[in-house]
Amino acid sequence: MKTIGLLGGLSSVATAEYYRLLNERVNARLGGHQAPEIVLRSVNFGVFERCIRTAAWDEAAAYLSERARQVERAGADFLLLAANTPHRVAPQIEAAVGIPFVHIVDVTADAARAAGTTKLGLLGTAPVMAPGFYAERFAVGGVEVMVPEPADRDLVHASIFGELTRGVVADATRTEYLRIVDGLVARGAQGLVLGCTELGLLLGPDDVPGLPLFDTTSLHVDRAVELALAD
Repeated sequence: MKTIGLLGGLSSVATAEYYRLLNERVNARLGGHQAPEIVLRSVNFGVFERCIRTAAWDEAAAYLSERARQVERAGADFLLLAANTPHRVAPQIEAAVGIPFVHIVDVTADAARAAGTTKLGLLGTAPVMAPGFYAERFAVGGVEVMVPEPADRDLVHASIFGELTRGVVADATRTEYLRIVDGLVARGAQGLVLGCTELGLLLGPDDVPGLPLFDTTSLHVDRAVELALAD
């Protein structure tokens, strides 16, 4: 079994979910008391949150790259970054290590293409919903990504940092998200990308029956399990 490298703490809520799912899914495959070997390096979310607010992406890249190197030195065979937003600096992190970097957007785009979708709604933090890496990496496979209107993007971003990263899951927020999702579907979205690793705690298939959900956390974990157990 290969050792999974997990760079977490962005936020602790998502990191705990990654750890739980990795253990559950490896055990489901192998049975008994089998569990994955994981090197976990948790970082200070406050440092990265400040980098987001101030658009200090070079600082964020340097900070996360050094911690990624620590994960590699600890014996990881490949690396996961347990958050969507810091993937904006994924090229710098990938260049800093000698082990494979499993990009969360590419994993999600692969699933979207396999499902035959060509137009998807995207929810996430402001940097994730901004023009850039998400839409560009999906477009390579011919999948168009659309985001909510500006006021609704602000609502989603605020709820992620004000509630979800703190472990708060509010029914009123879910109601607002469902309104936003309805708007994306009305504009032609054939599915929805949960482009934040905490969003799966708020929205699930039962909330949007009939609408394919691409939960980045779940898809990322599945790819990691495949890699860990590959011959």
